Amino acid sequence: MRLEGKTAFITGAGSGLGREAAQLFAEEGATIVAADIDHESAAETVARVEDAGRDGTALELDVRDADAVHAAVDEAVAEFGLDIMLNNAGVSHERSKIEEIDEGERDRVMDVNVKGVWNGCHAVIPHFKEQGSGAIVNTASLAGVIGAPQLGAYSLSKGAVVNFTRTVAAEVGPAGVRANAVCPGVTDTAMPRQNRTEEEWEATKEEMSRHYPLKRLGEPEDIANAMLFLASDEADWITGQALVVDGGFSCT
Repeated sequence: MRLEGKTAFITGAGSGLGREAAQLFAEEGATIVAADIDHESAAETVARVEDAGRDGTALELDVRDADAVHAAVDEAVAEFGLDIMLNNAGVSHERSKIEEIDEGERDRVMDVNVKGVWNGCHAVIPHFKEQGSGAIVNTASLAGVIGAPQLGAYSLSKGAVVNFTRTVAAEVGPAGVRANAVCPGVTDTAMPRQNRTEEEWEATKEEMSRHYPLKRLGEPEDIANAMLFLASDEADWITGQALVVDGGFSCT
């Protein structure tokens, strides 16, 4: 098992990529701290972790609240120790032209996607530096690498995550700590399904899949596998990277 004896703190663990990562990490031997703004959904994730025969604990956490993030990380370190920080919580917005996105919506996206990652890194870095090891994995997006028309605020936030990850890696590497980002293409989770019926989503999937060389959108396990790799010792000499997992979309 690739994460035997390790503990992973995962934000946005109540659904989508966070839940998939929590389950996979548990199957690979990790104890899971599942944090989500929705405690009930985090608890459902922990139930799945326990079904995999691993320990887990659910936390209600708003990643925008720096004090709360610090307290949660400190508590996890004290109770379990900590080896992996997956800053995964994120939000998007309705497709709109840049000039039509109001400040409130822009700030909502930036607060969760950028401040949330900052807060997670800020809280965990002192612990990782002190122990001389640790893996940080930040969920960015293909939109943070190549941009996405009509997703201006989202692209801005995820581009910030990519570059901040590089900065973290350069700064904490001498202490034995790694930091990488995963940049998914469109993946079949709740986020792209927002405001679409099941029929509309299936039609959208079929249309979008035509633009991917592998002729399908991503599944949560595709992204979780990349997160697992970067969190594991198999990636021990990989840091400061933005791993694009997009079915080949960015090469077309």
